[in-house]
Amino acid sequence: MEYIAVSLAALVVSALTLFSGFGLGTLLMPVFAIFFPVEVAIASTAIVHLANNLFKVGLMGRKADIQVVFSFAIPAIILAFFGAYLLTFLSELPPIREYGLGGKTFEIMPIKMVIAVLIFFFALFELLPYFEKVAFSRKYLPLGGGLSGFFGGLSGHQGALRSAFLIKAGLKKEAFIGTGVVCAVLVDFSRLIVYGLSFFSKKFDTLSLDGGVQLVTLATIAAFLGTIIGTRLIKTVTMKVIRHMVGAMLLLLAMALGAGFL
Repeated sequence: MEYIAVSLAALVVSALTLFSGFGLGTLLMPVFAIFFPVEVAIASTAIVHLANNLFKVGLMGRKADIQVVFSFAIPAIILAFFGAYLLTFLSELPPIREYGLGGKTFEIMPIKMVIAVLIFFFALFELLPYFEKVAFSRKYLPLGGGLSGFFGGLSGHQGALRSAFLIKAGLKKEAFIGTGVVCAVLVDFSRLIVYGLSFFSKKFDTLSLDGGVQLVTLATIAAFLGTIIGTRLIKTVTMKVIRHMVGAMLLLLAMALGAGFL
């Protein structure tokens, strides 16, 4: 069941988010969290996210605006380390509260609560009409990079902020896609270094149990296929539909994580 759920999620979300610049890590991480501890789920999602973005770089990377990449990506890389280290700290904290429901015990963990709040914020970012118009000039690119990198390291939620800052940077559609993908790859590399030292070195056995490695591999392949499909859907799927779909799912996931169900 987990193979179908994760692979299908990776396929569909990757197809829908090729041109939006966000959504794969946002929605795939909670699916992984059903089968693994949340910090391992974040790290596993980062692997799929990185591999898929490398694939996108091969398709669109040559269109990237190098000047914008440097302005945005350097602070993003630096702040991604801090976000990832904060994640390692939060993952060691004890439960905030335990409660019973339907004969089962649920724990509200600090790390899940923080991520739930972040997911809720990004859901509003997608759903509220006001935020659809939010954009920033080029002088704010370093600030946007820092915020995007920090939240990317902490929870994997970097794409929405990255898109908000890049969308008004005077880039053409192809340059916007290519620049966003290159920036995402650089942030993924930095946070995977921290995740590798902190999580995989300690919890690789958790990931390898019950076909975890195979699950990550299948999700990566499915994301590749989704990216290819996405290139064929660009003329029929609008950004508004994608934003609303992602936002609605995020609200449900935020409530589930915050309540300790996931």
